[in-house]
Amino acid sequence: MEAKTDQFYIDRVLQGDSNAFAFLINRYKDMVFTLGLKIVKNREDAEEVAQDSFLKAYQKLEGFKGESKFSTWLYTIVYRSALTKVRKKKLETTDIDSYVLDNHKDGQDFPQLEAIKNGEQQKYVREAIDNLGEVDSLLITLFYLHDNSIEEIQEITEMSQSNVKVRLFRARKRLYKELSLLLKEEVKTIL
Repeated sequence: MEAKTDQFYIDRVLQGDSNAFAFLINRYKDMVFTLGLKIVKNREDAEEVAQDSFLKAYQKLEGFKGESKFSTWLYTIVYRSALTKVRKKKLETTDIDSYVLDNHKDGQDFPQLEAIKNGEQQKYVREAIDNLGEVDSLLITLFYLHDNSIEEIQEITEMSQSNVKVRLFRARKRLYKELSLLLKEEVKTIL
């Protein structure tokens, strides 16, 4: 069976076929849960964030204008829902500082990070990512594991483009430190 585009299912839902939304849920449920989990750090809360996010997306689907990918629009809803959940639980959040790093080019520091494929390496990387703060973990996940562009991450998080780049740069450094702690000297052979 041929996979249909997101817009195909969106159009069907808007025409009254509410069952067509199930295809969108199935397509994005794993990433929606993962993003929620990266922020709320709790499986049950992440499941609740995922459910709330899909419900909000369904209810606001006619407001989706197609100016960005559906996934970007959906991940924005997830991000905001997760942050709301965190705030309600009165957990501390990380302030985003507006320092701009002018001479940094994406991918120049750890190009090997993008090429990690081995299952054992992924285990260590995922563990290190889980040890990062919520925003750092989210940025690394969106950029490296789910191939979102800087512009898409900017739209999802509502950070400025330069702030996304700086936060991503710092998150990579923290990730490297976390990996170094996990693997000590082995990190040099893995990366």
